Amino acid sequence: MEKVERNFIEPIREVDFIKPFKIENPFKNFQAKMENFFLKKGYILLFLSFLLGRSLILAQLTPFSVPFFAAVYLIRRDKAPLVLVGLIAGAATLSIQAAISTFVVTILFLLLYRGTKRWLTNEVRMIPYYVLVVLLLGGLAEGYLFSDSFTMYELMMAGVESSLGFILTLIFIQSLPLLTISKRRQSFKTEEIVCLIILLASVMTGTIGWTVYDLSIDHIFSRYLVILFAFVAGATVGSTVGVVTGLIFSLSTVASFTHMSLLAFAGLLGGLLKEGKKIGVSIGLYIATLLMAMYGDGTAILVNTLLETTIAVLLLLITPKGITSKLAKYIPGTIEYSQEQQQYMRNMRDITAQRVEQFSNVFEALSHSFSNQNEPNDWGDDERELDYFLSNVTERTCQLCHRKEQCWTRNFNTTYDYMKEIMLEMEQKEGNISQVLFREWDTHCVKPKKVIETMGQELTFYQANQRLKKQVRESRRLVADQLLGVSEVMGNFANEIQKERENHYRQEEQIHEALQEFGIEIENIEIYSLEQGNIDIDMTIPNYEGHGECEKLIAPMLSDILGETILVSSEEYSEYPNGFYHVTFRSAKAYTVETGVAHAAKDGGFISGDSYSMNEIGCGKYAVAISDGMGNGERAHVESQETLQLLQKILQSGIDEKVAIKSVNSVLSLRTTDEIFSTLDLAMIDLQNASAKFLKICSIPSFVKRGDKVIKIHASNLPMGIIDDFEVDVVSEQLKAGDLLIMMSDGVFEGPKHVENYDLWMKRKIKELKTNDPQEIADLIMEEVIRSRSGFIEDDMTVVVAQIKHNIPKWTSIPVPQFRQKAN
Repeated sequence: MEKVERNFIEPIREVDFIKPFKIENPFKNFQAKMENFFLKKGYILLFLSFLLGRSLILAQLTPFSVPFFAAVYLIRRDKAPLVLVGLIAGAATLSIQAAISTFVVTILFLLLYRGTKRWLTNEVRMIPYYVLVVLLLGGLAEGYLFSDSFTMYELMMAGVESSLGFILTLIFIQSLPLLTISKRRQSFKTEEIVCLIILLASVMTGTIGWTVYDLSIDHIFSRYLVILFAFVAGATVGSTVGVVTGLIFSLSTVASFTHMSLLAFAGLLGGLLKEGKKIGVSIGLYIATLLMAMYGDGTAILVNTLLETTIAVLLLLITPKGITSKLAKYIPGTIEYSQEQQQYMRNMRDITAQRVEQFSNVFEALSHSFSNQNEPNDWGDDERELDYFLSNVTERTCQLCHRKEQCWTRNFNTTYDYMKEIMLEMEQKEGNISQVLFREWDTHCVKPKKVIETMGQELTFYQANQRLKKQVRESRRLVADQLLGVSEVMGNFANEIQKERENHYRQEEQIHEALQEFGIEIENIEIYSLEQGNIDIDMTIPNYEGHGECEKLIAPMLSDILGETILVSSEEYSEYPNGFYHVTFRSAKAYTVETGVAHAAKDGGFISGDSYSMNEIGCGKYAVAISDGMGNGERAHVESQETLQLLQKILQSGIDEKVAIKSVNSVLSLRTTDEIFSTLDLAMIDLQNASAKFLKICSIPSFVKRGDKVIKIHASNLPMGIIDDFEVDVVSEQLKAGDLLIMMSDGVFEGPKHVENYDLWMKRKIKELKTNDPQEIADLIMEEVIRSRSGFIEDDMTVVVAQIKHNIPKWTSIPVPQFRQKAN
């Protein structure tokens, strides 16, 4: 008994209390089973083929059977026998003659197709022609066999039937995959939607004549189909479905002309009332039914029509939301379709950001891997290196000495300390030792000179080995910094990717309305960012005449609306007259930089070894740089120019200034063994707050003139490319509007003759300047230096002057009170 009880209780401990208990939706399971049965297994084709087999055109033509069989045979060949059975069964409901005719014509199609298949290069293109030939021959043979005559009317009807079969084959090939293939599609094309509606309408013609209590089945399902698409896709698709469905029904029976008008009108009204959900669409169908019923002949017809409409409305009301939402996802223009596309784009964005972030993590891990090997050697490593050094010296001197045992066995510590002291003193005094130490060593060792000479030789290899190890450590540290910089750039890029564009529909409408009230016609407005200082707006303007409306009217209005200065960033004119004009508006920077430059080559030559660069590198920063290549002439010019170009490209990628300069230095030091070095004087100015960072690599001082005050900015670093690694000193300075930044090469700073203190001389000359124009200042300083040399130019000279100014827009803001009221 205890054993049974224990077995009964033990499984209780395996219950997962964390996992929630879910009750499955029975309707969802039923829907999944129905989809699997009809769509995946293809049994819906049997139902469609049965109705198409008994569908008629002009009350006597049956052009649907062979085209449908041909489409199924081409797309789902395994279901072709099932479809043939359905077609014959449907035709048998009309007459035995129709069933026999359908069977014979279908077999004829198979024989023709199989007999010529080996010569076909494009089956899809040839199938409609096979159907055309088969239906034409079948119609002529049927007319001759059953009526024993061959008239022009029978020839014409055979031609009509074969032509319809040709067109229907093309339509069925387009629409059949939408019903039978479960592969997910992004959207339906307009042609595919129309073909699908023609297929469904053709199938519903097979229900003509079916009634339940005098209510027509075809009327009920056709109205349901129209209001379903009107509810899902709106007035355009709803009216299209109504017209196409009504047209197919009118071809089947002349009595359906009034029904065609009802369906078209119901699709239009239902789509217009789509905002009222299913009730609104139903009201549209009722209104169309009442209006069309006025053309009826009596009250009985009106009652039957209203009952048919009521049943169609009930079918719409009980249609699950999941079905309508799923259908709407495939129709362009619907909200569900837009959401599906946005979700797809978000998924793609997230995947891309994730991959970029993974690469960022890889580079960060590599950076840490190199950084972990950059730790300085501990005391044990230094002692080990010293032991290796002394063992090499001992092997060459003491190994064959007769006093080896006396020195290294009995007096090990004394001998080791002496040799260690000698080695350290030789390292500090470039191979020499003091007389006191030599006399002490001479008293202790019988071969003092030989030991010292051998130690000097080994010391050369030891120092070279130490320098090599130091260079390896420095290279590793530099690579670690570069990898970390790349990781940061990629991480920032991943964050930018993940920033989803905000929906600014309300702001777009308000701006559009404000501009329209002002008399400016705007085709489209796209707001990408409303962040303070980073506003980004695109506009499309039709029939732009080019009178400066964007700069003089639209930008000032946007400045008042958004509360900050907005300027025209870029413009794109249409290639065609009276076309669209695309313009981009962005936030104006708080400061601007006006520059001037003067330069001269040595001895008045054409090629200077100095290079300079002045441009905005993005991220709201302005870079001013001077590079002086070693020596003069073309070689120095190429070296300095390549230094600036490489630095500019690295800075534009978003890497930090320090890492960028170290990267340029590593490239310059590794790419050549020639002693060609470059200096670099870089100033990074933030255009939002006028703060500046100065990075000087073996460059002479720069000066900032603020009124009557002159500020010297200097730092000391070795030239670029002379060593593999160095620390970059960064000097920060807060600039103000009106400041003049003066940067120069050594040819200018050290150019004046008979001057002992270049700093004081240059400060005095800058302070005596009576102009604030950057170009005039650059010319005056250059002229003053050349005059001090009696007109001789003994070195390459470059002067760059940058003036910081408040960014004052050309046009003031235009108040828009209507927008202010609505915004509040």
